[in-house]
Amino acid sequence: MSNASVSARELFDYLQEKLSFRWLAGQKGGKREVDAGENHARRPSLAGYLNVIYPNKVQILGTEELAWLDSLDSRPRWGTIEKIIQARPLALIITKNQDCPEDLRDAADESDTPLWVSSKRGHELLNLVSYHLALTLAPRVTLHGVFMELYSIGVLITGEAGSGKSELALELLSRGHRLVADDAPEFTQVAPDVLDGSCPELLQDLLEVRGLGVLNIREMFGDTAVKRSKYLRLIVHLTKPMNEPNPHGYERLIGDSGTRTVLDLEVPLITLPVMPGRNLAVLTEAATRLHILRTKGIDPAAMFIARHSNLLQRRGS
Repeated sequence: MSNASVSARELFDYLQEKLSFRWLAGQKGGKREVDAGENHARRPSLAGYLNVIYPNKVQILGTEELAWLDSLDSRPRWGTIEKIIQARPLALIITKNQDCPEDLRDAADESDTPLWVSSKRGHELLNLVSYHLALTLAPRVTLHGVFMELYSIGVLITGEAGSGKSELALELLSRGHRLVADDAPEFTQVAPDVLDGSCPELLQDLLEVRGLGVLNIREMFGDTAVKRSKYLRLIVHLTKPMNEPNPHGYERLIGDSGTRTVLDLEVPLITLPVMPGRNLAVLTEAATRLHILRTKGIDPAAMFIARHSNLLQRRGS
């Protein structure tokens, strides 16, 4: 699990065009950073309107905030500006291209506090800055496997080296499914119960298959064969037969199902033993369809057990 961080310079460069940013003062503070750990320990949000008591990491100064500063006498005004600067914000942003007070500009320059101005309104700045910071600093992890889209849901195929993950992915691609990432998909927790999987830039569109080497899936199968990102909903784990006990009785009815913990979230897991003669592509498609049914409240094994119980009750009566 990585500990993400973002600097003032990175935030400015990413949002400069969208939010029409201009850097007014404190250019030397571009290396200031906020990391993911700060989000859990602090009461305020990462971005918000000017707050002196619980200062946000990105402080937005709209018309009302600037008017409030102007209403203060010189001594409390300077004390307020000093409090703002001492909190070491990642950046201060003035909205709607308003004039920047000279004392605030001087304080930003002296303390190397990034001070930006934007033509956008406060709520636009708040929404976009908050969203970008939350996404950048969200918990993330890299897992080993092939991440694909099957029947519109994200499925991660895992297994030991040599279990046939890439060959299975190649067959699924030929059956019309889509590749998200091979070998090292990255998963980000974008919501309390949502993991978004994507591909590192270095591995984009690529799939490595033993005996064939690295394949460019986009060039071979077309643009529709790859997808930029997908939410993780199911893990299909491939195991070798020697590691798989012979199931019987109840286990044969329900299959080998469980969960795997990814970033504190429980992701449904279905284990498929790899054996000669088994069509893993068909089995993986069936496992995905079964998962979709279960999410809708339809469990074939439970239905069969209920039918069997009813039959026994009728015979007993």
